Amino acid sequence: MNITQDSIDDLNAKLTVEVSLKDYETKVKQVIVNYRKTANIPGFRKGKVPMGQVKRMIGKSVLIDEVNKLLQESIYKHITDNKVEVLGNPLPLTSEVDWDNATEFTFEYEMGLAPEFKVALDKKGKFDFLKIVADKKMVDHYVNDLAKRYGKMTQPAKSEKTDLIMGEFTQLDANGNVLEEGINHTSSVALDIIQDKKSQKTLVGLAEGDEVKLRINRDFSNDTHHMLNIKKEELETLDADFNFKVNKISRMEPSELNQELFDKTFGKDNVKSEKEFRAKIKDEVEKSFISESDNKLKNDIILHLIKKTKISLPDTFLKKWLVTTNEQGLTAEQVDAEYEQYSKSLKWQLIENKIIKEYNLEVKNEDVLEHAKEQIISNFAKYGQPAPEDKKLEEIAIKVLGNEEERKKIYNQLYDVKTMALYKEKFTLKHKEVTYDEFVKLATEK
Repeated sequence: MNITQDSIDDLNAKLTVEVSLKDYETKVKQVIVNYRKTANIPGFRKGKVPMGQVKRMIGKSVLIDEVNKLLQESIYKHITDNKVEVLGNPLPLTSEVDWDNATEFTFEYEMGLAPEFKVALDKKGKFDFLKIVADKKMVDHYVNDLAKRYGKMTQPAKSEKTDLIMGEFTQLDANGNVLEEGINHTSSVALDIIQDKKSQKTLVGLAEGDEVKLRINRDFSNDTHHMLNIKKEELETLDADFNFKVNKISRMEPSELNQELFDKTFGKDNVKSEKEFRAKIKDEVEKSFISESDNKLKNDIILHLIKKTKISLPDTFLKKWLVTTNEQGLTAEQVDAEYEQYSKSLKWQLIENKIIKEYNLEVKNEDVLEHAKEQIISNFAKYGQPAPEDKKLEEIAIKVLGNEEERKKIYNQLYDVKTMALYKEKFTLKHKEVTYDEFVKLATEK
């Protein structure tokens, strides 16, 4: 077998593979012999079918299979041994092959090559690093949420717009009478999630046993189809009056801001006053936003490096490759419409891979294992359970990493940590404090 690679330009090449009889003859014969031993063909005993007949039956298909296997193996070996940096996979240029008569074959492939480029990570790259500060409004929200979470349920005499009402929905006809075989269902209604303000107002101030008429359609609430026990698509055409009878009113009375609440939230005696409680919540909330700040910074860096790094791609080849290999059957027109976004994504992938290689960033197996253990411990803690003992913990982690998708996910997370640390070291960062609303506005500008 002979393989040659000819350069078309810096980004495109042609691969020629010459296959001779001696390259595949032995393998083809062996497959046919093995088939003959086990074939069940009417009129012949097993293993006694004439070789000529077996060749006529399966010879061509075996030849095609074995030559294609040989091509795949040889092309992969050529790319690996010669360290050819390809984009996508080689696409065949050979359209017709005389499998019936030829014994020598020549196959041609076109290849897209990865470009040569340089990436600049230096202090000339300047970025705002936004620290999200929890303002009083946000801290108040979390304080109230925790107070409600550890509060107690009461049954008030009259409903308010934050209450939960259990009641019976009964569909009415055009005359206001109960609709025969109409919708009838008992369920709970959270007044604060009702979108229709008129309906929400109607449900405020009711007592147990009261009945009101409601106009219910898809704008009533996001949870309407569950309230009525109907399918979501049925709600699209529903526009009807319902009688609603109040069976029970429930209200969550928030816990007092006292030591009992502090202990339930942060552990016994870790917080001893409302001031400390609010400060602790502020600190915890701000820590939870660090990942969002990092994501914003990384997105800014991605856009900066794609714009500043001069990268040319074999666009014509890549468009053809996308059409040829896409399982969803993309058309050339669809690829053209989406190619700019694909091109940016590929450029970033090339840039990031180059950064990882040039700066010797490495994620080792032991790093992955330790990270998996940390995630498992964290998951146990969420449910208030102690972490497993070391041996059991490692067994669980190894089992988790046996899932290739999960393993790849952890590798990517750890590489993100390493690249982010590198960016923070190499680029000039201007630290700014912003509220969450300000952060969202800045993050959605680009």
